[in-house]
Amino acid sequence: MPTYIDLFSGSGGFSLGFDKAGFENIFSVEYDHEICRTYNYNFPNHHLFEIDITKLTSDEIKKAINGRKIDVIIGGPPCQGFSMASNIGRKFLDDPRNNLFKEFVRVVDIVKPTCFVMENVARLYTRLNGSTRFEIIKRFEEVGYKVEAQIVCASDFGVPQNRYRVLFIGIKNNIDTDIVFPRKHSGSKMTIKDAIDCYPPLQSGQNSLIPNHQAMTHSSQMLEKMSYVKDGGSRMDIPEEIRPQKGDIRKYIRYDSTKPSICITGDMRKVFHYSQNRALTVRELAAIQSYPDNFIFLGNSIKQQQMVGNSVPPKLAYCIAESIKEMLYK
Repeated sequence: MPTYIDLFSGSGGFSLGFDKAGFENIFSVEYDHEICRTYNYNFPNHHLFEIDITKLTSDEIKKAINGRKIDVIIGGPPCQGFSMASNIGRKFLDDPRNNLFKEFVRVVDIVKPTCFVMENVARLYTRLNGSTRFEIIKRFEEVGYKVEAQIVCASDFGVPQNRYRVLFIGIKNNIDTDIVFPRKHSGSKMTIKDAIDCYPPLQSGQNSLIPNHQAMTHSSQMLEKMSYVKDGGSRMDIPEEIRPQKGDIRKYIRYDSTKPSICITGDMRKVFHYSQNRALTVRELAAIQSYPDNFIFLGNSIKQQQMVGNSVPPKLAYCIAESIKEMLYK
């Protein structure tokens, strides 16, 4: 059975896809206690380090591996500094907010897995005319890997969501195998309605017996404004005299039931259901991310939304895992 380590695991979308593809988890790393509760609840047999990765020592890593061969390290380190740096020309690796990327490289260098997969926001691919991408690749090349990067959209892999991400996939220099990226699904894309129309309708503030399927409570003003917005519509459907003119006006929209969802983020409170006058529940957002219904999110509703929004969609993770298996077996 191929083995993997999951860094910056979050609630476990990446882990879920690799488990389904037949990989064995050696350990995962996540520092946020509330997120760790959700991970441990859904992966009771995994070894999770609840720790700031910068404090995870080489000895602790080697002890957890216990002589096992590691086939792949996966993860999506937060890279928060690239947008500011793009305005001043600062190199990606010079920004202290991107130190967690260096931690990913550090663990790869310690463990020396056969492969690695690093997932991140798509803008890293094109930032500064690609120089950031080459900067990242160079750092992995320095520790012994050949690396390629590619932008993927989750809706091409059975996920009902237009979520664009960059994948950096690497393999050891001494292995004569091509790098394989996940292959797109054939046929029509899954729509948001395909994903969530099965859940019972709810009104603002209403609960249900389905885990994580509880509607948030909206103000009467918000409900009035959104009652004018049609399926797939925007704030321009709202009468001008009450139309929002400032703040985050981009979020006064309804999902389009005939298309994959827009990208799910950690806060979708002002994006409304295509036919019900409310925002989506955590259960519905999780379904759009391709989580199964038996995956339970713990904590308050805001934390749950953050976990869902920051996840790698499990179906995309599964497709990535299948491409890694192809590389390993070659």
